Amino acid sequence: MQLQRRDLLALFGAACTSAVWAQSAFPRKALRIVVPFGAGGVADLTARTVGQKLSQTLGQPVVIENKPGAGGVGAADTVAKAAPDGHTLLLMSNASAVTATLFNKLPYDTVKDFTPVSTLGFFDIAVVTASESKFKTLGEVLAYAKAHPGQLNVGSINIGSTQNLAAELFKSNAGVDMQIVPFNGTPAVVNALRGGQIEVAVEIVSPIMGQIKGGALRALAITDSAS
Repeated sequence: MQLQRRDLLALFGAACTSAVWAQSAFPRKALRIVVPFGAGGVADLTARTVGQKLSQTLGQPVVIENKPGAGGVGAADTVAKAAPDGHTLLLMSNASAVTATLFNKLPYDTVKDFTPVSTLGFFDIAVVTASESKFKTLGEVLAYAKAHPGQLNVGSINIGSTQNLAAELFKSNAGVDMQIVPFNGTPAVVNALRGGQIEVAVEIVSPIMGQIKGGALRALAITDSAS
């Protein structure tokens, strides 16, 4: 089974005019990348990798600020209210595009208050279990879920994240009753999976690839480049 959803990460800055950009050489001070996810996940790792290269290229420090939770609203609001001088950037994902549908009102305008800077990458998603799990295939997971409605716990990161939405899409498409359990970051999802608090997880491949290759986790399904 292939999940028809992939994660997109991109950098956005607070909206600014060309006059602001032309005032002086850029950057004049340290840059800040605000990440709407906790440490250890694909967004955090991507931001730190990009930040290191930016610092080397631009000759200024790049600070990564993690502000997880609330569907990324807190992180986005921080950047929307920052000085529009290009020194404060927001790491956006697919989740940022759907946040407006999850909240009655936002303290910013997702379209008008941000300026696109660069697409950073696309990331595939996997359905995984712990290596000790009784589930060896996705078919076994679905069979169990159908036979035990509401008893299968599927972990993901924050509500509204790509992983969380992918888990909900998986649940809907499969037509089964599963409990989607959100956590505050990838490490927490992996710990819950290996500790038996959840039976299955939906997660971006890259931050858990080491544990899959090392045999701690078992991948049951993965999105592909055509998804």
